[in-house]
Amino acid sequence: MTTSLLLIVQIVLVIILVIAVLLQKSSSIGLGAYSGSNDSVFGAKGPNGFLTKATFTIGFLFLVNTITLGYMYTQVAQSSVVDAMVEDTNVVAPKAAPVVTPAATTEETNSSK
Repeated sequence: MTTSLLLIVQIVLVIILVIAVLLQKSSSIGLGAYSGSNDSVFGAKGPNGFLTKATFTIGFLFLVNTITLGYMYTQVAQSSVVDAMVEDTNVVAPKAAPVVTPAATTEETNSSK
Protein backbone atom coordinates (compact mmCIF):
# COMPACT_ATOMS: atom_id res chain seq x y z
CA MET A 1 0.00 0.00 0.00
CA THR A 2 2.72 2.45 0.95
CA THR A 3 4.87 1.60 -2.04
CA SER A 4 1.91 2.14 -4.38
CA LEU A 5 1.30 5.58 -2.92
CA LEU A 6 4.98 6.50 -3.21
CA LEU A 7 5.03 5.25 -6.80
CA ILE A 8 2.08 7.50 -7.67
CA VAL A 9 3.84 10.43 -5.97
CA GLN A 10 6.97 9.60 -8.01
CA ILE A 11 5.05 9.79 -11.29
CA VAL A 12 3.42 13.09 -10.33
CA LEU A 13 6.82 14.52 -9.33
CA VAL A 14 8.30 13.50 -12.67
CA ILE A 15 5.53 15.23 -14.60
CA ILE A 16 5.83 18.42 -12.52
CA LEU A 17 9.63 18.38 -12.81
CA VAL A 18 9.51 18.04 -16.60
CA ILE A 19 7.05 20.92 -16.85
CA ALA A 20 9.15 23.11 -14.54
CA VAL A 21 12.28 22.47 -16.61
CA LEU A 22 10.51 23.13 -19.91
CA LEU A 23 9.07 26.43 -18.66
CA GLN A 24 12.50 27.87 -17.85
CA LYS A 25 14.14 30.22 -20.32
CA SER A 26 16.99 28.92 -22.37
CA SER A 27 18.89 30.15 -25.42
CA SER A 28 15.76 29.40 -27.42
CA ILE A 29 12.34 30.35 -26.15
CA GLY A 30 11.03 26.75 -25.84
CA LEU A 31 7.77 26.27 -23.97
CA GLY A 32 8.38 29.43 -21.93
CA ALA A 33 6.53 31.38 -24.61
CA TYR A 34 3.32 29.56 -23.70
CA SER A 35 3.47 30.64 -20.06
CA GLY A 36 2.44 34.18 -21.01
CA SER A 37 4.21 37.47 -21.30
CA ASN A 38 3.12 38.91 -17.96
CA ASP A 39 6.11 38.52 -15.63
CA SER A 40 4.64 40.62 -12.83
CA VAL A 41 3.01 37.56 -11.23
CA PHE A 42 6.41 36.21 -10.17
CA GLY A 43 7.99 39.55 -9.23
CA ALA A 44 10.26 42.08 -10.91
CA LYS A 45 12.80 39.50 -12.09
CA GLY A 46 10.19 37.34 -13.76
CA PRO A 47 9.67 33.60 -13.34
CA ASN A 48 13.38 32.70 -13.50
CA GLY A 49 14.05 32.84 -9.75
CA PHE A 50 10.78 31.16 -8.86
CA LEU A 51 11.16 28.39 -11.45
CA THR A 52 14.74 27.75 -10.39
CA LYS A 53 13.76 27.35 -6.74
CA ALA A 54 10.71 25.25 -7.67
CA THR A 55 12.83 22.99 -9.91
CA PHE A 56 15.39 22.51 -7.15
CA THR A 57 12.70 21.71 -4.57
CA ILE A 58 10.86 19.27 -6.85
CA GLY A 59 14.17 17.65 -7.83
CA PHE A 60 15.09 17.21 -4.16
CA LEU A 61 11.68 15.65 -3.39
CA PHE A 62 12.11 13.36 -6.41
CA LEU A 63 15.52 12.24 -5.14
CA VAL A 64 14.24 11.56 -1.61
CA ASN A 65 11.23 9.65 -2.96
CA THR A 66 13.48 7.58 -5.26
CA ILE A 67 15.77 6.60 -2.38
CA THR A 68 12.77 5.72 -0.20
CA LEU A 69 11.22 3.57 -2.94
CA GLY A 70 14.53 1.82 -3.53
CA TYR A 71 14.90 1.04 0.17
CA MET A 72 11.33 -0.27 0.45
CA TYR A 73 11.62 -2.48 -2.65
CA THR A 74 14.93 -3.85 -1.37
CA GLN A 75 13.35 -4.80 1.95
CA VAL A 76 10.50 -6.57 0.16
CA ALA A 77 12.93 -8.41 -2.13
CA GLN A 78 14.96 -9.75 0.80
CA SER A 79 11.99 -11.52 2.35
CA SER A 80 10.82 -14.82 0.93
CA VAL A 81 7.62 -16.83 0.99
CA VAL A 82 9.59 -19.76 2.39
CA ASP A 83 10.54 -17.67 5.45
CA ALA A 84 6.87 -17.38 6.44
CA MET A 85 6.01 -21.02 5.69
CA VAL A 86 4.86 -23.09 8.66
CA GLU A 87 5.68 -26.77 8.63
CA ASP A 88 2.76 -28.27 10.54
CA THR A 89 1.48 -31.50 9.04
CA ASN A 90 -0.28 -34.47 10.53
CA VAL A 91 0.32 -36.78 7.59
CA VAL A 92 1.50 -40.29 8.48
CA ALA A 93 4.17 -41.77 6.26
CA PRO A 94 2.94 -44.78 4.28
CA LYS A 95 4.20 -48.25 5.08
CA ALA A 96 6.97 -49.62 2.94
CA ALA A 97 5.85 -51.46 -0.18
CA PRO A 98 6.91 -55.13 -0.56
CA VAL A 99 10.09 -55.62 -2.51
CA VAL A 100 9.56 -57.47 -5.76
CA THR A 101 12.55 -59.24 -7.23
CA PRO A 102 12.98 -59.47 -11.02
CA ALA A 103 13.12 -63.30 -10.88
CA ALA A 104 9.67 -63.47 -9.23
CA THR A 105 8.11 -61.28 -11.88
CA THR A 106 9.47 -63.36 -14.78
CA GLU A 107 8.25 -66.61 -13.18
CA GLU A 108 4.77 -65.14 -12.67
CA THR A 109 4.53 -64.05 -16.28
CA ASN A 110 5.71 -67.47 -17.54
CA SER A 111 3.25 -69.39 -15.35
CA SER A 112 0.29 -67.22 -16.36
CA LYS A 113 0.75 -68.16 -20.07
